[in-house]
Amino acid sequence: MNWKFFCDRAGRGLTLFCAALVIVLTVSIIYFISSKGLATFFTNGISLREFLLSDQWAPDRAAVDGGPLVGAKAFIAGSVLVSLLAVGVSAPLGIIVAVFIVEIAPGWGQRVLQPAVELLAGIPSVVYGYIGLSLLVPLIRTYLGGGGFSLLAGFLVLSVMILPTIISVSTDSIRALPVEWKHASYALGSTRWQTIRMVLVPAARSGLITAVVLGMARAFGEALAVQMVIGNTREIPTSILSPMMTLTSAITMDMGATVMGTTWNNALWSMGLLLLLMSLCFILIIRVVVRRGAVQ
Repeated sequence: MNWKFFCDRAGRGLTLFCAALVIVLTVSIIYFISSKGLATFFTNGISLREFLLSDQWAPDRAAVDGGPLVGAKAFIAGSVLVSLLAVGVSAPLGIIVAVFIVEIAPGWGQRVLQPAVELLAGIPSVVYGYIGLSLLVPLIRTYLGGGGFSLLAGFLVLSVMILPTIISVSTDSIRALPVEWKHASYALGSTRWQTIRMVLVPAARSGLITAVVLGMARAFGEALAVQMVIGNTREIPTSILSPMMTLTSAITMDMGATVMGTTWNNALWSMGLLLLLMSLCFILIIRVVVRRGAVQ
């Protein structure tokens, strides 16, 4: 009896320690990024308006020339555009594929499609980027014009990368629905397509929205694959064939060339803080959607 009591207490203590460790790590990361990111405004004297609304990027400019310029508007616009366009392509495609896997595909089709989706999810980002660099960029350059490195190449590569996330979450959401709802729809004389369109998809709405938000979060934080195909010019894109740069690309390209504590380095940390805030917003959106879905 004493041995069982000791094991129970030890197991409880271990789980509490692991949970506390996760909380401490999360709070520490948030504090560290926030302290570094806010230093741009409180230590280096850069205004929030200039950082968010200016597209002038010259962080290494000397004080005699007017001081550094750290406007991140072009990077923010690039991240938003490439993420929204990628989700616009992947969201409907992923939901349709999920419906096909759950409701339409025969048994052998499900056994083929599910591993294919998992394989797409397991491919490293650099492989997606290299395929886009080797195939997609030359195709765009040849048939659509421009240099090939563009917003178009970026969101096409990104849409393929986030597709497995949307398909997997959407598939789980549809499969979790009670089978009685589908049988009741059939009993009332509905066809399969009417059941899918008017019963299953509306009932799984919260899960489908969660899948789309998770895909957008993945798209917003992706760095390497997009960086390889977008051209990395510090300008706001004027067309779908224009080169651009995202927040993650700017951070990865410039962080190694900066000195800790300088305006340039702190501005990059501010971009990281902005990405962190966007991730928190996505988490809050998911929690609200799931809560409303549970209430309904």
